[in-house]
Amino acid sequence: MKRNILIVDDSETSRMIIKKCFSMVGDDDSVFYEAEDGISALAALAKFPMDLVVTDLNMPRMDGITLVRKLRTGEKTKGLAVIVISSMENRQLDEELRNLAVAAVIRKPLTPAKVRGALVPEGGF
Repeated sequence: MKRNILIVDDSETSRMIIKKCFSMVGDDDSVFYEAEDGISALAALAKFPMDLVVTDLNMPRMDGITLVRKLRTGEKTKGLAVIVISSMENRQLDEELRNLAVAAVIRKPLTPAKVRGALVPEGGF
């Protein structure tokens, strides 16, 4: 299925790995956009319609949790599907992400199987 996907991570290598994992699970005809932090992500979202945002949490200038909060308060972005990728395991953070209606949280290290599970969880994205 072709869709616009915004990958938000301050590491160029991580963004490349995320795209590769999506490709490996059959999402290779999607159009990928990239941003290195939440501020750049908001700028991209103002220019291009997205179907999915995949974001890291730890980034400079604007972190991923702040980005998700801003998405949920935006008129055009409040219903946007979001997947969070993180190495942190924190119950309070997980609860906040659930309350922000994040579609999935993928724990690092990222694998194609984890991406597939996030894209098709119990009736899926």
